[in-house]
Formats: sequence, structure tokens, C-alpha cells
Amino acid sequence: MLIGTYLLYAAVMVVAHPQFIYPFGPDRFDNPTFQQETVSERNVAMAVSDGDDAIAVLFFMGNGGALTYFTYTLDAHQNAGRTIAAMAYPGGGGIAGKPSETSLKADALAAYDWLTTQHDGPIVVHGFSLGTGLAIHVAAAREVAGIILDAPYTTLCALMTKGSYLPACYLPGVQKWRSVDDVPALTAPVLIQHGTADQLIPISYGRQLAGAMTDAGVAVTFHAVDGATHNNLAGQAGYQDRINGFLSALRKK
Repeated sequence: MLIGTYLLYAAVMVVAHPQFIYPFGPDRFDNPTFQQETVSERNVAMAVSDGDDAIAVLFFMGNGGALTYFTYTLDAHQNAGRTIAAMAYPGGGGIAGKPSETSLKADALAAYDWLTTQHDGPIVVHGFSLGTGLAIHVAAAREVAGIILDAPYTTLCALMTKGSYLPACYLPGVQKWRSVDDVPALTAPVLIQHGTADQLIPISYGRQLAGAMTDAGVAVTFHAVDGATHNNLAGQAGYQDRINGFLSALRKK
């Protein structure tokens, strides 16, 4: 009886798990300093703010799913004069469509390819939470100058296992988001910022990812942000300064 109940629970969770990965908010991003673009044959929605810095940043948000929730990060790049291209996610922020790991990763590559036609300088990828998987995936498949990761994970399915008491990384039909699998293909230097009080993606996951990158020969700078939670990391003192310092060092290479 107990085994049958557990198997039924597992089957329900396999079907329902995308609702937990992608609880996207509906709020539209209407910042007038950004231009809205729809790019590539995949109809990827982008918000773009032009700057005069040589570096352009391709930003991938977390699973809030609406860019309006990530203004601290967008402001950090705008304040420094960088061009920033932020990918909107289908299903959130008033953007039509349904997200999945496969479709979001394909959209992220299309967004990068489009940005290379608009910007002839170096491109840095920046991801927060869910978006770190997209940033890492793009950096593994395309040429980037640097990788910025806020509150990253090794594998999202490991977090699902912890929350559901199911072997999510081994269940068919589960979207795994195995960022660690892309690590061997990375060549660009990495900046990781992770809050010590992050309960959604504990800092141990960020440390594990940094360790895997170091083992793969990737240059990693890891900052444990004291007292920061998952949702207030980008608002902490020093957040923008660490990004600026990392990108300034890239220019000297």
C-alpha cells in the first residue's frame, strides 16, 4: 500500500514538476530605458539597453520569470554604461508561450547569436538562480569573455530531490538542469556570488559548482556574501563593485 502511494506520488510530481520550476510572474517589464526586441526565428523576446562600454552583457534571470523583478542586476550594468540584453522567458512577464529546459536553452543560444550581430565587442553572460544554467550552457557552446553567476546550482534536480524526497535526477520525464555537465566545456573566467543565508539554493551548491570548475581548470572567483538571502543578493553592498572589478580585470587580459 505504501509503495503504491509513493509511486502514485512520484507519477504526479513528474507531471506537475514544471509548475514548481517555472512559477513565472505575470508583471510586464516596461522600463523605458530598454527597447523591446523579438529576435531569431524562435521569436525570442529581448529587452535591450545600449551602453558605450566595450563589453555587452547577456542576462538570464531567475524563475520569477519576469524581468521587472530583477532591476537591481539590470541597474548594476546600466550604471556602469554597459550594453545589456536580457532574455524574457515565455510564460512570464506577459510573454506568450510555455517554458521548458530544452526550449529555454535553445532560446538562450539564439539570443547570444543575435547579440553577436548587434555588438562587435566581447560578450559576458550573467545568470541568476535558474538563469545560471542558461549562462553556463551558452558559455559552454559559444565564445564568451566572462561568466557571472548569482546563486548557482550544480544540478537543479538535486534540489528537487531534496524538496520532494524523490530521486528526481533519475526519473524519466523530469527536467534535470545539470549545469555541472557543461562545466568541462567552459574556458572563460567565472565570478560567483552566493549568499550565506540562501535557503532556496544553499551556498553549498555554489561551492560545489565552483569546485567542479576549478577541477576542470576554469578560473573561478567565489564570493560568499555574508547574510544575503536568495532574493536580496543583488541588493547587497559590494554586489555591483565585485562585478565591475571582475569585468575590469577581463579588459586587462
